[in-house]
Amino acid sequence: MGRINWPRLGYSAALYALAPLIGWRIWREQVPTYSRWQRLGKRLGALPAPPRIWLHCASVGEVRAALPLIDGLLARYPRHSLLLTTMTATGAQQAQVLINEQQAERTRLTHCFLPLDFPGAAKRFVRQVKPQLAIMFETELWPNLLSTCQKRNVPVAVVNGRLSPRAFKRYQKITSLMARTLADVDWLAAKSEADAERFKTLGATLSKTAVVGSLKFEMGLQENALGESERLLTQWGKRPVWVAGSTRDGEEALLLEAHRQLLRQYPDALLVLAPRHPQRFDEVAALCKAEGWETSRRSLDEPVTQATQVYIGDTLGELVILYGAGQVAFVGGSLVPLGGHNVLEPAALGKPVLSGPFVENFADVVEPLQTAGALTLVEDMDALVKALHSRFADPERCLKEGQAAQSAINAQQGALARTLDGLEALLSP
Repeated sequence: MGRINWPRLGYSAALYALAPLIGWRIWREQVPTYSRWQRLGKRLGALPAPPRIWLHCASVGEVRAALPLIDGLLARYPRHSLLLTTMTATGAQQAQVLINEQQAERTRLTHCFLPLDFPGAAKRFVRQVKPQLAIMFETELWPNLLSTCQKRNVPVAVVNGRLSPRAFKRYQKITSLMARTLADVDWLAAKSEADAERFKTLGATLSKTAVVGSLKFEMGLQENALGESERLLTQWGKRPVWVAGSTRDGEEALLLEAHRQLLRQYPDALLVLAPRHPQRFDEVAALCKAEGWETSRRSLDEPVTQATQVYIGDTLGELVILYGAGQVAFVGGSLVPLGGHNVLEPAALGKPVLSGPFVENFADVVEPLQTAGALTLVEDMDALVKALHSRFADPERCLKEGQAAQSAINAQQGALARTLDGLEALLSP
C-alpha cells in the first residue's frame, strides 16, 4: 500500500465540504443537451471510437486557443479520435460550434463536460474514456484526475502552460498539493521562460519541462467568418465601426460613455458591443436601453439601420466575425482589473488593437504586439476616446498597425509543431 497523499486527501475533503455550492454552480452552467450526471463522470454520451486522445480546455477562450492543436492532432493521428472536455457551458457551446463546422477531420471530435474533481468521479471518467494520452490546456491541474491517470498508466501533458503572477501567488499557498499534482505530469510545455520558472518553483520537474511558445499565435484565418464579416460591412456602409469584445461587468458603462464622446465628432459611428459571458447579454441590453441608446441585438436578427448606435453581439462563437467587421478593436476585461482577454483574435485579422492597462493574464502575447506597434494600451476611458479619434482620422495608420499585427504573429509561430513533437513522444506506438 502506497503512502497516503495527505495534501490531496485534504483537497478532496474540501471539495466534499463545498459540494452544495459547487452543485449550485453546476445547475447554472447546464446545457440542455448534456446530462448533469456528466459532472460526476456518468452518462458521458457516445464516446468516440478508440484509440482516444483526451484534451481538456476550461472555457470558450481556451477552446478557441486550442483550435490549431485540435486540428493538428486530428491530422497527425488519423486513426485516433479526440475527446474534448470543458468545464463551462460557454466552452461546451464553443466546442459544438467546432464539431458542427463542415470539416472532415472533426468527425472524429466529440465533446462532454469534465467531471468535478471528486475522487470517485475522476476514476469513473478515466475508466470509461481509457485515453491513450491526457492533455491539459494552460493551467488545468486537477489533482484527482491527474492522479487517476497516473495510476492507470495514462501519460499526462500540460500544453500552452501558463501561470500568471496572480495565479502563481494563489498556488504558492498550496505548494505541497501543487508539487504532488505536478509530479503526475509527464511533460509540461510552457508558453514562456517566466511561466516555466513559476511551474518549477511549484514543483514541476526540470527534465519534464520545456518552453515551446504560445499556441495562441498559431491561429489561422477563418474564411467562413471573414465572409460573414464582409456581409456585415456591406450592410453597414462606410460608417466608422469599432468593436469592443469580451467586455466584463463594469466596463460596458465606460465603453458606452466613450462612444457618446466619439459621436460628437463621428455622429454616424457604430459600437459593436460583445459581452464575454452569455448570462450578461440581457443585462447589457437593458443597460443600453436604460441609457437611451438606439440598439440592435444580433441574437434577435435585428437589423442595423443608420439610426443604430450600438449593436450587441449577444451570440456565441461569432466574436471573430464581429472583430472582422470593425475598423478598430478594443479587447475587454482590461479596463477593470481582471487580467485582460485575447488580443490576438483581432490582431490576426489585421485590425489595430486597443486594450486597457490590466493585461497581466496575456503578458506573453501583449509584449510582442506592443513592440511591433500593433497594440495600444489605454489607461482609462478618456485615453480610449483619444485613441479611437486618432485611428478614425487616419485610415493609413489603421492599415499599418494591422499589418504590423499580422507580421508580429507570423514571427512568433512555431509552437504548434514543437508541441505536437513533444506529445508524440508520449503516445504509445
